[in-house]
Amino acid sequence: MRSIPAALQAKLDSGVTTLAQIWKLTRRDGVVAGFTDHDCDLVMDGVTYRAGTGLAASEATSRFDLSVDGGDIAGALDDDILTDADLAAGRYDAAQVETWLVDWSETSLRVLTARGTLGEVKREGTAFIAELRGLAALLSQESGRLYTARCGADLGDGKCRINLAGWQGTGAVEALEGVSMFSASGLGAFADDLFTAGRLTWTSGGNAGLAMEVKQHRVTPGHIRLSLWQAMAEPVAAGDAFTVTAGCDKTLATCRDRFGNVDNFRGFPDIPGNDFVMSYPTPGMGGG
Repeated sequence: MRSIPAALQAKLDSGVTTLAQIWKLTRRDGVVAGFTDHDCDLVMDGVTYRAGTGLAASEATSRFDLSVDGGDIAGALDDDILTDADLAAGRYDAAQVETWLVDWSETSLRVLTARGTLGEVKREGTAFIAELRGLAALLSQESGRLYTARCGADLGDGKCRINLAGWQGTGAVEALEGVSMFSASGLGAFADDLFTAGRLTWTSGGNAGLAMEVKQHRVTPGHIRLSLWQAMAEPVAAGDAFTVTAGCDKTLATCRDRFGNVDNFRGFPDIPGNDFVMSYPTPGMGGG
């Protein structure tokens, strides 16, 4: 049951209102941004809700399963607070969103109307449309353990229990060899292929704070090459520094031989595969 302040309810009942919508976005890195569809900026609880982006929301309908169907917000990109580069870099992916109905003439009168996360974001020129996903959308996601030959844990998580501090290296870009491929310095002490499927996090340059999975790590005499699965949001430049974590292909052999962590292996290497399931008796098989 939503509780509406008595003073706000009185204004709603009068038919003469001074209402506006505001959206509070909290990114995963802790950065908070505020937006409103009012024609002036609003300040509440230390957060400035910007009016310059022309933000507006579509009607959101709730279905019987409590998930939000078709809700989105649209607006214009603003270089001061909401940039195309930030959206492309994924800084707003899965950001927490609070939607409030507020009396702009007396901002203490407000009511929370929705809470959720940002989903898919589409950009066209200087405009964007972002999907709003309700909290109940989490209930529609599949969960549970899969019985597969490969490990179901992620390297370093609570199930794997590997201490990643001992499996990290720091380096810098020596020279670019492609949009997402470069030679690196500072990783000479690490064996070939160690960082394949690992995670590289930029600590300087235009992509500082962003991360990407390593597609391939190759070591040849006097040369170390890293390639990433995708191009970064900003161009990579020589001298950009990074931290990279070892990768794991989640096989029993790698868990045993590289990490010595077979006691925490979460896969089922002896489970029958498709070939066994589809097999049938043929002449000459054992057993007569």
